[in-house]
Amino acid sequence: MSLSPDALWLSVSPALRGFNRPLLKALAQQHLLKEWHYCQTVDEPTCLESAVLLLHEYLQKRDRPMHLVGHGTSGLLGLLYARRFPEQVRSLTLLSVGMHPAVDWQAHYYAQLQFLRCPREIILAQMVCNLLGYQSHSTTQGFMQVLDRDLGSSLSPHSLYQRVPIAAGGAEVPLMICASDDDVVIDPHLVRGWQPFLKEGDRLLMVPQGRYFFHYFYPQPICQGITQFWQALKEGSSHPWKEANKLTLMNLAVYDF
Repeated sequence: MSLSPDALWLSVSPALRGFNRPLLKALAQQHLLKEWHYCQTVDEPTCLESAVLLLHEYLQKRDRPMHLVGHGTSGLLGLLYARRFPEQVRSLTLLSVGMHPAVDWQAHYYAQLQFLRCPREIILAQMVCNLLGYQSHSTTQGFMQVLDRDLGSSLSPHSLYQRVPIAAGGAEVPLMICASDDDVVIDPHLVRGWQPFLKEGDRLLMVPQGRYFFHYFYPQPICQGITQFWQALKEGSSHPWKEANKLTLMNLAVYDF
C-alpha cells in the first residue's frame, strides 16, 4: 500500500455509509485512506459551521494537507471547508455535488413532500426509484428505511420549511467533480454549471449511469479516476487524461480544464 497520498473520506450521513463502502474498499487497496464521521442527533440543530470547525480541529493535527473526498452533503462540507481553510486541503473530490452545492436528495424529497402533498411513504418510495432505479418491493421497503433514517441523522441543512441555498462556485484547491448522466437530483445541467468555476488542472468525470449513488454501482472506474487525479497532482502534471479512453471501463467522459 502506498503511504501517499494521504486522503480523508468525509461522512456526515451515517445512514448512507453503506453506499460508500465499495469505493472506500477500492481506494483503500491503493492508498492510505481515513474516514471522518459526523453524527447529527435528532435533538441537535443542523449546523454546518460546527462541522467545519470540528473538521478543522482534526486536520490541524495533520503534518500536511490532505485529499478530501465526499459524496452529497459530505461533499458540501468538504467544499465549505476548502473555501475557508484551503491551506489544509491538498485536493477536493466531490461526488454528486452540483453547481448549487447545497442541492441533495433531501432537498428534492422536501420539495416533493410540500408540493405533491402525498403521504410520506409514497414520496420515499419515489425517491428510492429516483436515486437507485427500479427495485423490487422488498428492496424498495428496505431502502425507504435507510432514507428515513438519513432524514433524522444527516447534516443536510434542508427541512420541510426551508431549502437552504449556498453560493455556487468552487475553491482555491485542486478540484475533481464526479457525477452521473442519469442522476435526477444532480442532473447534467447542475453538473455543466461547474464549468465556469473549474481551474486549469481541475477534472470533471461523468459516468453514463448509476444515478445519485453511482459510486456504489461502479466503484472501480471512480477509484481509477480519483487515483489518476491524485497521481497527477503528485507528479505536477496538469493533464493526466490525454488518453482517457484507454483508461476507462464504461465510456467515461473525462474533461480537462
